[in-house]
Amino acid sequence: MKKQVILISIILSVFLLKTSRTSSQELVATFGKSIHMKDVLSGKLKNAKPVKWYQVNTEADSWRVSGETLKCTGLPIGVIRSEKEYENFIMHIEWSHRAPGGNSGTFVWSKAQPGENRLPDGVEVQMLDLEWIRLNTRDGVVPPIAYVHGELFGVGGVEIIPENPRGKRSKSIENRVKGTKEWNTYEVVCVDGNIKLSVNGKFVNGITNSSQRKGYICLEAEGSEIHFRNIQIIELD
Repeated sequence: MKKQVILISIILSVFLLKTSRTSSQELVATFGKSIHMKDVLSGKLKNAKPVKWYQVNTEADSWRVSGETLKCTGLPIGVIRSEKEYENFIMHIEWSHRAPGGNSGTFVWSKAQPGENRLPDGVEVQMLDLEWIRLNTRDGVVPPIAYVHGELFGVGGVEIIPENPRGKRSKSIENRVKGTKEWNTYEVVCVDGNIKLSVNGKFVNGITNSSQRKGYICLEAEGSEIHFRNIQIIELD
């Protein structure tokens, strides 16, 4: 009888452990479209599928779909992730900060397993509002505008080679970001460990040789309200 009680306790513990690990992986929103390049080239656009986003470590009320916009409160700091992992792809994503100095981004090739800082590994594509520069000027030292404008960098142990180095990060060669409450468009081209970033219609940044080149796409909440729209993912071979 004692052995049976112990066995039942072990089974229950394992069940609870599995439940606690997966409870955060709940569907947050169905937003955006994903399609393979072969369907685009053959004109089979109806094969596009909705993109499902799952909870990683934010809250149920951190994200909501309003019409054609995915709205994020920015709190708590954390991410949601795509349903599937991607390797080679092109992502079109439009974003708008709703408050001066807003901070956010998207992660590509991520395992979507946050550490102590609540943000996961992968390559981050930075999204900062232009006012961040003014609000974070210290002792007369103004941060570089390129930090706002689409910096690319590896996080969580992911190594990259920056095309336009700012330390280990890659900065944009031209500032094309629009101001608070305006909409910005990123085209993120991810192929074989290399990334090219277009901002509002022009390629201005890139990295090569990422040590991690397959994983989830994450959307980031980082303390300030941000809106996303028109997310389109084209998968490549």
